[in-house]
Amino acid sequence: MPTDALLDRFLNELAPLKPVAVWAHGSLAGGDYQEGRSDLDLIAILDHPLKPSTARQLVALHRGLRTDPLATHLHCSYLAPGTQDAPNQRHLTWAHDHVTRRPVTPVTRRELHDFGRVLQGGSPKELLPTVTDQELGEFVVRDQREYWRPAVDKPQLWLQDIWVDVGLTTFARATVTRREGRLITKREALDILPGLGAPAEVVEDVVRRRYDDPAPSGEGDWPDRRAKLTRAYLGPAIDELVTRYG
Repeated sequence: MPTDALLDRFLNELAPLKPVAVWAHGSLAGGDYQEGRSDLDLIAILDHPLKPSTARQLVALHRGLRTDPLATHLHCSYLAPGTQDAPNQRHLTWAHDHVTRRPVTPVTRRELHDFGRVLQGGSPKELLPTVTDQELGEFVVRDQREYWRPAVDKPQLWLQDIWVDVGLTTFARATVTRREGRLITKREALDILPGLGAPAEVVEDVVRRRYDDPAPSGEGDWPDRRAKLTRAYLGPAIDELVTRYG
């Protein structure tokens, strides 16, 4: 598979930095990976502090992978020694074709413990602290309240496929996580969204682009109408979730 070839190339390029472990989470580990559409979500633990020279090496590494058409989907956070126990620590991360810093969230940590895929080195259970059900539940509600609910009030965002897709699936996954204390895939999220009151035609559009025809939804007034339907649903739905569990 092209995905396997890219991962092999990435691991070979990373080898000089002697990572302690490299893991996959998200769709690639959870069994819902769609090549060319899903992200490749990775975590690497290094064996030395992340100096500016190391950061430059990592940026050069990712820029060098751009010749691979799947490379834009490859995201990786780099953890330095001793930072695994700090849940709010922001780690150097390559994502969406640029470098940033962000934490490894409780959702990612739970994914790694429950079904993380070891690409190299030790396992998450050996190297990464566990996440309690309370910590996980509080995080998904806070994420809906502080990130997604304000985003609903920004109409232009929702003209983009990615905001519709991730906004809806993240809400459904947060709902199940808070109610049942477990994680679900995007496929499962899409299956339950109609039962949560999401507009069926919007969910069908997401399913089509993810599993059938990846062509963007750009004809006629559909992007605008889809944005209005999504925002009209998510605003009250998030408010109810936050009121109930926040």
